[in-house]
Amino acid sequence: MSPSLCLLSTLLLCYFHATQGAPPPQQGPNCRTRPTDLVFIIDSSRSVRPSEFEQAKVFLSQVVESLDVGANATRVGLLNYASSVKNEFSLKTHKTKASLLQAIKKVQPLSTGTMTGLAIQFAINHAFTEAEGARVRSPDISKVAIVVTDGRPQDGVKDISARARESGIEIFAIGVGRVDLNTLRQIASEKLDDHVDYVESYSVIEKLSKKFQEAFCAMADLCSSGDHDCEQICVSTPGSYTCACRDGFTLNEDGKTCNACGASAIDLVFLIDGSKSVRPENFDLVKQFINQIVESVDVGEKKAHVGLVQYSSSVRQEFPLGRYNSKKDIKSAVKKMSYMEKGTMTGQAIQYLIDNSFAISSGGRPGVAKVGIVFTDGRSQDYINDAALKAKELGYKMYAVGVGNAVDEELRMIASEPVAEHYFYTADFKAMKEIGKKLQVKICVEENPCECESIVKFQTKVEELIQSLTKKIEAVSKRITALENKITV
Repeated sequence: MSPSLCLLSTLLLCYFHATQGAPPPQQGPNCRTRPTDLVFIIDSSRSVRPSEFEQAKVFLSQVVESLDVGANATRVGLLNYASSVKNEFSLKTHKTKASLLQAIKKVQPLSTGTMTGLAIQFAINHAFTEAEGARVRSPDISKVAIVVTDGRPQDGVKDISARARESGIEIFAIGVGRVDLNTLRQIASEKLDDHVDYVESYSVIEKLSKKFQEAFCAMADLCSSGDHDCEQICVSTPGSYTCACRDGFTLNEDGKTCNACGASAIDLVFLIDGSKSVRPENFDLVKQFINQIVESVDVGEKKAHVGLVQYSSSVRQEFPLGRYNSKKDIKSAVKKMSYMEKGTMTGQAIQYLIDNSFAISSGGRPGVAKVGIVFTDGRSQDYINDAALKAKELGYKMYAVGVGNAVDEELRMIASEPVAEHYFYTADFKAMKEIGKKLQVKICVEENPCECESIVKFQTKVEELIQSLTKKIEAVSKRITALENKITV
């Protein structure tokens, strides 16, 4: 079978599958937030600059925008604190979203000390009381406090936070910059992974608004909002969704992606920022992120090969392509990777990827699709443009994943076209899991979604049958010829 015929047959097969799909799923209800008494407790101590306080207010406004505000829906209060606590407005003050947003705009920083414990005490004694508009404790009404702080408190928070939680208040703790992470853990409700968030600076705090928009959403049509990982068809269920595939495709084990002809070979290299700004606890999350992607890859000698490179002020190959041929061995090697710290030389790392990682001497396979995933949490200390352009010119599929203070312009320079499909950013390391889910869907080899294997097998079988039939016809012809000769004689 000629390569051109194979390609044509494949394209026709994939076109048929793509155009004969199931009808789109029905749209579910829009997001509705359950009735909540929500109090923001915002640090405006002298360490918070006026411009940073404005960015914190943008975050508050974005969360409020997603709420159903009203006397019988969600009520919102705001405590502004430094050395003292100022009740900017209580749960009973504003009945509409518009008036709430206007009130947030008018809030000004106090610019003194940091009495976080005092602010939480004020929330218990005043903000969450019936006199200030709080509703009677009930399973139908959530009591939520969101604490935003950027430093170490000058008073104790452990005991008063425990009292707040015991009274039925669910506490989210958001830390910015040089905040003490242990303080955040003492403040927050369990599970800590869900209730503690950290961002490098106020300039990226608004990135957390989506998390809280989802947290307050009691019922959502995640399919219509596009907030799902389904490759082909998303089917809405109350507050959730399931994935399905078009006719001719089957759902893979991940429950998200679809398969028509089988997996292709791929050379996949992770390029991981190990600079000191990442921090040891976050580096463990990065390793979990890598293994999340590895879990979705079909690893094998003739399938996917995985390599890992870590960089900071220098570049270190952790393991080359093809060293490990099982997911178990790859994940074990990832877990053993030690943290380099130091600087951020992203350009040097991408050049290493070009010169070494995909080279035949390092396990790169000729004719196999090359995919690079570059992870970074900050601005590169060297020039990246030339190396980033060269990688894409060589045909490498490049994904850029940024966290925290990663620079948008640099991530877009690294990412392949279309950039929107190859560029990912989150303000918080804990949210990397969601990026991992999206990458799991995309890492499959897009260049060869349907291989010719099944068509070639069919063609080979037909040719074998024809050859067999031809031999039988030749044998019969010889017998007929022999019989005719006998009759003639």
